Amino acid sequence: MLVLRPYRESDLEALYEICLLTGDSGQDASGLHNDRKTVGSIYAAPYGALEPEHVFVADDELGVAGYVVGTHDTRAFEAQLERDWWPALRQHYASVAPESLTAADRMRVATINQPDSNPDDIVAAYPAHIHMNLLPRLRGQRVGSGLLTLWVEQAKAAGVSGIHLGANANNSGGVAFWSKSGFVPLATIGRTVWMGMGL
Repeated sequence: MLVLRPYRESDLEALYEICLLTGDSGQDASGLHNDRKTVGSIYAAPYGALEPEHVFVADDELGVAGYVVGTHDTRAFEAQLERDWWPALRQHYASVAPESLTAADRMRVATINQPDSNPDDIVAAYPAHIHMNLLPRLRGQRVGSGLLTLWVEQAKAAGVSGIHLGANANNSGGVAFWSKSGFVPLATIGRTVWMGMGL
């Protein structure tokens, strides 16, 4: 039976794994990476570690197979990452032999060393942000809509004025989902379609 529920500390490994298995524009990125945690270290795990109260998961008979993660305050979260998350990862990857990493791994490590910052104008108008990923077995069953509803209801109750996200332009299914869910395109920068929703 499928259950949508708040995150538990024991779900952390699932965040890493789901992020990897959906990390190639919604498809399995495990063939691109030798290190199974580089992608999740950026886009999923830090939310579970630092703001677990803003994470919800979809749990079925086979285990956790989807999540929505995010923060109500993007700039405060970026500062927390710099203080409490990136330093240990940077130290770890400084000791990893570069030849043991794939090109995709090295790209993620570069992001860990020099994180991107979400566009100022978008953050000003939509201060919260989210990431969501579902394994294929949960897609097409309104699981994503259910997770999003949980997150939005919590954000509204906290007085959040707007939410943004960045979707890979190649992930047409993801962009379509967000558009149907009330997010509007704001800008396309490189391969990222930035979208926002007022609350």
